[in-house]
Amino acid sequence: MKRSRFSEEHIIGILRQAEAGMRVVDLCRRHGISDATFYKWRPKYGGMDVSDAMRLRQLEEEN
Repeated sequence: MKRSRFSEEHIIGILRQAEAGMRVVDLCRRHGISDATFYKWRPKYGGMDVSDAMRLRQLEEEN
């Protein structure tokens, strides 16, 4: 499986910018991602804090 070039913390930061009112198209262009990637991240990481993402990563590594 290919490793993402974005950390969970960075992904959460991008999603928070969208929640703050920045347009998704502009965010995707700025960070070099596709719209599909953004919308795939949103259900997985949306509403998470950085500490939640770190805990999720630890659980995935244990399994």
